[in-house]
Amino acid sequence: MKATLSDNSALSVPLILVEMQNGLAHKLEEVESNCHPPSTTNISFFKTCFNGLNALSGVGILSVPYALASGGWLSLVLIFVIAVAAFYSGLLIQRCMDMDPDIRSYPDIGNRAFGNKGRLLVSVVMYIELYLVATGFLILEGDNLYNLFPNSGFEMAGITIGGKQMFVIIVAVVILPSVWLDNLSLLSYISASGVLASVIILCSIWWTGVFDGIGFHGKGTPLNWNGIPTAVSLYAFCYCAHPVFPTLYTSMRNKRQFTNVLFLCFTLCTVSYASMAVLGYSMFGSNVQSQITLSLPTDKLSSRVAIYTTLVNPVAKYALMVTPIVNATKSWFPCQYNKRMYGLLISTSLVISTVIVALVVPFFANLMSLVGAFLSVMGSIILPCLCYLKISGTYHRLGLEMVVLWGMILMGVAVGIVGTYSSLVEIIGHLRADGLSSLMVSRAWLPY
Repeated sequence: MKATLSDNSALSVPLILVEMQNGLAHKLEEVESNCHPPSTTNISFFKTCFNGLNALSGVGILSVPYALASGGWLSLVLIFVIAVAAFYSGLLIQRCMDMDPDIRSYPDIGNRAFGNKGRLLVSVVMYIELYLVATGFLILEGDNLYNLFPNSGFEMAGITIGGKQMFVIIVAVVILPSVWLDNLSLLSYISASGVLASVIILCSIWWTGVFDGIGFHGKGTPLNWNGIPTAVSLYAFCYCAHPVFPTLYTSMRNKRQFTNVLFLCFTLCTVSYASMAVLGYSMFGSNVQSQITLSLPTDKLSSRVAIYTTLVNPVAKYALMVTPIVNATKSWFPCQYNKRMYGLLISTSLVISTVIVALVVPFFANLMSLVGAFLSVMGSIILPCLCYLKISGTYHRLGLEMVVLWGMILMGVAVGIVGTYSSLVEIIGHLRADGLSSLMVSRAWLPY
């Protein structure tokens, strides 16, 4: 295997490490080609817009009211700042692909900019984000099912299983067969209803507020500095679809219209996110839950429509999220091994691991805030800017564009550091509080 080095790396990097990096890059490239087969290049403008809206529309819409409640009314400005930055970085991805027709995927951009290390970094960010989002799906399902059936739970062998934990395990068992499938085309059609689901949830919550007696009496606070890191992290989580953009771009019939596609998708999604944030915060004020559906009265039809709609999409999307990780893991096994058997073992182990994480860290807003601050900001703002600077050579020229790009990078780094720290502190605080409460309960049952 030939090791390819650039600049002065031949003097500073041991050859064995270069060989390992090249081997890993070849493995990742093989996985990406299997996960992203060549797409047709005859997709119309409107179909591309629909696919883009589905990519941007996700479970983030459930947490934007909580994000607004965390940061206060003025923090709503930040969602527009994040949207503009994410939109511009999407344009940077398009420009990178225009510079090199061999670029077909997001990791290809990392490879074109920084070689095998760039491909590795982009791929790792993508896979960790997929893993944690899939874990968040289980937490979301458990929370909302427990909200519908609050008296659930059972005891087995002296161990009490709470309602949320029970539903997380049940949902994982239901989802598991879909992870074993080789053909996910049916699930892709179901999960493509993200746009419709967002519209239904938004309309159902509006109906609940207007006609079902909730009203819009939550005054809220103008600004809460302590909650800004959580707010901006959850806003960033809403715009983590950049790994899909290269596929959308290469599939378009008229690639010159891709800028219009991005503008339309980001505009509509930002309007829906901002509308949901304002609706939820106006209805429940600072008492709004981490998922807006948990604040809804379960005895109202409109509320149940919103909750049931929320439950459907994650079940279909879970397998689509973890399949690239399964394929990446399978690629490490030699060809002579039965990859079908190993695939079943890997996918089952992956589901079990997400269940464990969901049970240990059952805090949806905090986990998604961590994903938004650390991974979404990295994949949607920082990496596109860095890759464009390297590929275009803009970093050699001092000008307005370079100032804007470095400003976005610094903003992303600041959000990443502060948001990640805040999320981890809150998660650790919740874990300590849960551990203390469990200890107090166990002591209460001890005989005197």
